[in-house]
Amino acid sequence: MPPSPPRPRRRARAPSPPETAVDLGTILLATALATLLAQLLLWLASLRLRDVSIVDIYWGLGFALIAIVAAALAGGYPWRKLLLTLLTVLWGLRLAFYLFWRNAGHGEDYRYQAMRRHHGARFPLVSLATVFGLQGALMWVVSLPVQVGQTTVAPAHLTWLDAAGAALWALGLACESVGDWQLARFKADPANAGAVMDRGLWRYTRHPNYFGDACVWWGLWLVAAAGGAWWTVLSPALMTFFLMKVSGVALLERSIGRRRPGYADYVARTSAFIPWFPKAG
Repeated sequence: MPPSPPRPRRRARAPSPPETAVDLGTILLATALATLLAQLLLWLASLRLRDVSIVDIYWGLGFALIAIVAAALAGGYPWRKLLLTLLTVLWGLRLAFYLFWRNAGHGEDYRYQAMRRHHGARFPLVSLATVFGLQGALMWVVSLPVQVGQTTVAPAHLTWLDAAGAALWALGLACESVGDWQLARFKADPANAGAVMDRGLWRYTRHPNYFGDACVWWGLWLVAAAGGAWWTVLSPALMTFFLMKVSGVALLERSIGRRRPGYADYVARTSAFIPWFPKAG
């Protein structure tokens, strides 16, 4: 019996180009429309309640909405999609519940009251553009790593960069949560009225919650970068800039010195953002 001729070797198939269930442009448009609709509904609710402060409570939930819409449409690597969505939703829910609990029964925030007095009858339209519109635009831009990271299909496995991103996210969430809890306990004690909170995490940074917030978004960016969306680095950089120079540290410290007499000494010995050992007084 003659030997069988050797079977021809199959050619290795070239890897398929990245595919998504919906293209990136459509996903970005869908999240933008969802954000626009949510912000409009929130604005209408603020008119009825005469309280713009609800926009602060919605901040975290808005990111969760964007992450869920992107997850429903994108066709990226499933485990990275799940990781990005889960981390964003958990962060958003914690922040929303905390702000709701903190603000309940306190009426409209003093910043919005000042805007209301300044703009008078024009305030509803002014708040639509400068509060609700601006917040929606910021959410959409800052969440780009969460959106784009869910569309990439390679590498089709989690990497050390995914793990590093998740670890940084966890560190940030812990800083936010512990810092908020320590501050709430401090304020709940009548003996601390007018005093400066300089204990716990607040001994090493004047804003552990804002520092934690920045870590959360740099962590989400690392997960997105693991799938190739490194170019969305502008998003965590913008978030950090706003936390340090616009709406976070700078805005709070503009007036807190007048309300807390010992704050100047606290500023002199304590790091503004990144935790570090206090200077000797």
